[in-house]
Amino acid sequence: MSLHIRKDWIRNRALYLLVLPVIIYYIMFHYAPMYGAIIAFKDYVPSRGILDSEWVGLRHFKDFFYSFYFWRILKNTVVISLTSLLFGFPAPIILALMFNEVKSRYFSRVVQTITYMPHFVSLVVVCGLIIDFTMDDGIINSVVSLFGGTPVTMLNHPRFFVPVYVGSGIWQEVGWGSIIYLAAMSAIDPEQYEAATIDGAGRFKQAIHVTLPGIASTIVILLILKVGSLLGVGYEKIILLYNPAIYETADVISSYVYRKGLLDFSWSFSSAVGLFNSTINFMLLVGANWISRKVNQTGLW
Repeated sequence: MSLHIRKDWIRNRALYLLVLPVIIYYIMFHYAPMYGAIIAFKDYVPSRGILDSEWVGLRHFKDFFYSFYFWRILKNTVVISLTSLLFGFPAPIILALMFNEVKSRYFSRVVQTITYMPHFVSLVVVCGLIIDFTMDDGIINSVVSLFGGTPVTMLNHPRFFVPVYVGSGIWQEVGWGSIIYLAAMSAIDPEQYEAATIDGAGRFKQAIHVTLPGIASTIVILLILKVGSLLGVGYEKIILLYNPAIYETADVISSYVYRKGLLDFSWSFSSAVGLFNSTINFMLLVGANWISRKVNQTGLW
């Protein structure tokens, strides 16, 4: 075995050296910091350090489960995640299908560039635009007024937060997300479209019976990854958009961890909440992969 490994290293040493920085990066910044998760089971005091801080077991987890905010932030996280999955996941697939049907290459490239651009805009700038657009005198309320609606500052009303958050997320990422599906479509054998045309299938039926099956494995893999991060709603956009008036629908697990850990200095408690969130995401990832393997023999492992 050692001889086989030595020969493989000699044959592919350039590839191993190429991947080495990536391995070092993940070890240093993703796996080594996992050691700090132990403070979720301790009453962490910086002056004592991690090992010398008092061990409290599951106390922080119990405090979180029995707290007033547990069900609220769990519900908000699930609602935002499921809404984003329901409306955000199909959006780049639909956009890629539309690009695939465009005959003019110049028009397609221009539209693709326009839809890609929001992905590269700073999140702070994007949130600033969202706040301006959703003000009572913003562009969205101007359109609402044209149809007889009443202008309101949307981010001051809890019921509007989820639509604003999900809709702006789709606008920002739909173009970038379509790149993967367009790449998968380019690998589909053109003879399949020719055969479908001979059988009398129009463009819509070709998209349904040729294009979608051709990118099905890509869709499944990305769906598994999406489900695996279902409760991983990032705090950055949340804290840039929310305010105390809409905490009841905008406060999620990650923003709660941010407030408790960095603002209230409850490091052990926030670590316990974050560890709970990561554990649930890991279970969802494994479950989604297992179901996918059972249903269509496609999975991450």
